[in-house]
Amino acid sequence: MLGRHFRRIYRWQVIVGQDHRAYRDSFLALVISATTSVVAGVTLASTTDTLEELPGLLLLVPAALALKGNIFGALGSRLGTSIHAGTFQISARLDSMVGQNTAAAMLLSLAISVVIAVLAKGAAIVFSISPTMTLADFVVVSTIGGVLASLFMLAITLLLASGAGRYGWDLDNVVSPLVTAASDLMSLPALLLAAQLAGIEVFTALTAWVVALLATGSALWSLLADHKLLKSIVRESIPVLTLAALFDLIAGISIEKRLDSLLEYPVLLVLLPGFLGTAGGLGGVLSSRLSTKLHLGLLQPGTVPKGSSGADIAMIFALSIPVFAITALVAQSGGMLFNQASPGVFNLLAVALVGGLFATVCVVIVAYYATIIAVRFGLDPDTHGIPMVTSALDFVGAFTLILALVMLGLG
Repeated sequence: MLGRHFRRIYRWQVIVGQDHRAYRDSFLALVISATTSVVAGVTLASTTDTLEELPGLLLLVPAALALKGNIFGALGSRLGTSIHAGTFQISARLDSMVGQNTAAAMLLSLAISVVIAVLAKGAAIVFSISPTMTLADFVVVSTIGGVLASLFMLAITLLLASGAGRYGWDLDNVVSPLVTAASDLMSLPALLLAAQLAGIEVFTALTAWVVALLATGSALWSLLADHKLLKSIVRESIPVLTLAALFDLIAGISIEKRLDSLLEYPVLLVLLPGFLGTAGGLGGVLSSRLSTKLHLGLLQPGTVPKGSSGADIAMIFALSIPVFAITALVAQSGGMLFNQASPGVFNLLAVALVGGLFATVCVVIVAYYATIIAVRFGLDPDTHGIPMVTSALDFVGAFTLILALVMLGLG
């Protein structure tokens, strides 16, 4: 009996690694993210009239949810690395590390929101999704919704960093899931609130021009300003966030084209943000842990994961099954509470677990190699890893969710 007990403990240590606190903190953060995602899911499932009135709006949903996670997850990862390095100090001064990171996050949120709007309209044309909102509608909805959510996200990220510095939390284990949770809480409601400004003839067109000019001017100023860190973050982030937005729009196209199937069982729309957020959160945890170890010289980049990276990967697989199951149960509960039709709790669990298994394999591949490639090219893995991981996993998550629906005869 005692021998079996020790063998179980050994197997558990192999699965989650020696850092049990990392597993516990990541698990709690991912559960919080899965639980809060029901707000975004129920909001999405309850606004089918708006989705029909503003065709193409669903294209923006994955990108809007992911953008805040990409920008503020990367911000949190950079702040987490500074905490580990002992250089973190809260300051509102623009010439400080935190001040330049904060300015970069808000400027990027505005600029990339405009880029997403233009790309969404272009994608709708290229993939023959019609009719859709006008370009001005896309710009207003994306930017106004993006800025409203970003103010909330900035406050949450700075509070997490401050708490981590004071109470000894490891941001690498919690920042990506908790930022995803905050994004789920605010991004979709902010987007739908901004959607009320669409279609107001002269006002919408004028507002679109103003925010587009403001975004362009802000981006140019940041690239020309005499603030090295701000300039570096914006210069490195714009290309990777634009590429990430393309992945998110492909995810949006996949979802838009399956809208009829999703509307048959609206609880699937409740599940959608949590499923994508869980995949991105798992990838963010892995990417953040690898980035910090690379920065501190505790891990050498290699073609094949080895050393402590293997333990981190095992931990991600150990986290995925219970968290995807909880995501499905939370979605089912939210659907029942708000009278949304469901294929049944067991079918929903099967969809989440089958799709989640496929997604987790992709999580590990994308998170590991995106982080390693960033280092090989001399780029900051904190800035590049999380945006590429979460956005690639939005696309992968949408694909694996739809694949699971088709495999189980629900899509």
